[in-house]
Amino acid sequence: MDDRSSKLILVPILAVLFVMIGYQYICPAGSNSCHFKTGEKFEGVSLLSPPYQDTDDFYRDQDLEDDSPSKVPSKFNFTERDLDRHVEFNIKGDDVIVFLHIQKTGGTTFGRHLVRNIRLEQPCDCKPGQKKCTCHRPGKEESWLFSRFSTGWSCGLHADWTELTNCVPVIMDKKEAQRNKRNFYYITMLRDPVSRYLSEWKHVQRGATWKTALHMCDGRSPTQDELPTCYSGDDWSGVTLTEFMNCPSNLANNRQVRMLADLSLVGCYNLSSMNESQRNHILLSSAMSNLKNMAFYGLTEFQRKTQYLFERTFSLRFIAAFTQINSTRAANVDLSEPVRRRIEELNFLDVQLYEYAKDLFLQRFQFSRQREHQEVRLKRREERRWLREGGRGADSDFPTTTEDYTSQVARW
Repeated sequence: MDDRSSKLILVPILAVLFVMIGYQYICPAGSNSCHFKTGEKFEGVSLLSPPYQDTDDFYRDQDLEDDSPSKVPSKFNFTERDLDRHVEFNIKGDDVIVFLHIQKTGGTTFGRHLVRNIRLEQPCDCKPGQKKCTCHRPGKEESWLFSRFSTGWSCGLHADWTELTNCVPVIMDKKEAQRNKRNFYYITMLRDPVSRYLSEWKHVQRGATWKTALHMCDGRSPTQDELPTCYSGDDWSGVTLTEFMNCPSNLANNRQVRMLADLSLVGCYNLSSMNESQRNHILLSSAMSNLKNMAFYGLTEFQRKTQYLFERTFSLRFIAAFTQINSTRAANVDLSEPVRRRIEELNFLDVQLYEYAKDLFLQRFQFSRQREHQEVRLKRREERRWLREGGRGADSDFPTTTEDYTSQVARW
């Protein structure tokens, strides 16, 4: 190769390096002085770099693999359709995320992430001292999020799947005059049944009741005979764990299954409509089916994976990384083995649901990571081909800007 050819090759490489060095000098890391609109192009610039190298996403490469095995064998025969949960969420159109908040599953924390921690063209308006935020679509007086922290308890306190699916469309039609049909994407959080049960007990012990919950099913709330209360007076403050476990009508028992199942299939809260074994089978099957078909669900025990899968599902990005907190009130309860077994017996449907949910969750995570790695390999291959062909700029069939580099520039 002669000197002239070497210089021709060296010039564009030096030019790219010069632009990169100069840009970092003008817009150093952590600076908010440089902003670019989504989709803005940088003609003739490409980086051969792995994904998630900006400070916003660096935690993923280090931490996503830390809280579970890299390859998780499945006990269930999930199809690719079960594992691939990416949806084309149109925040500017008619799509609505509906958050089903199950008690003591970390839903309050996740709900705050939804209104305060997502990077949006028009962020939710959260005013100090107010419990609810205004989460409107860009340029519209319409809400894209139905949750405790955006629309309040519009369908009742901790409304379940049966209540939400019947109530949400009606409530939104009343609040917003809209001709187009909305697309509702249901999401939720689940938690290890024993930990969740203990957390609810501690919460009730401090005075919580949730007695204003409607429990609407087939157009009505349950009668006192169908759903007797476990305590007399205003609340159940000071209840011992034994007393908590001994109430047969305690809604803490198998709460996650009941919150996710279609209760109309079993006669709602009328326990005399069928035998207990048949009722339990229908409830568990319904809860599993509804959970699998939801757009997304996360697990309290896997905060980073929950964040990752939500972002991949909806193509939305969080500003700050989720934090895994393992020191909870439930974790500090000293349980004997017989008491633990008793809690598991009282929540035997939730135990089965959680085993299913954890399996599916980790399979979805594994599937999504593998797909991401495939996308990265393809992108690198295309970048190398583009560079080999001389980087023809606007005339090239390879895009001049990678998605990763755009997010990197926006962060600097």
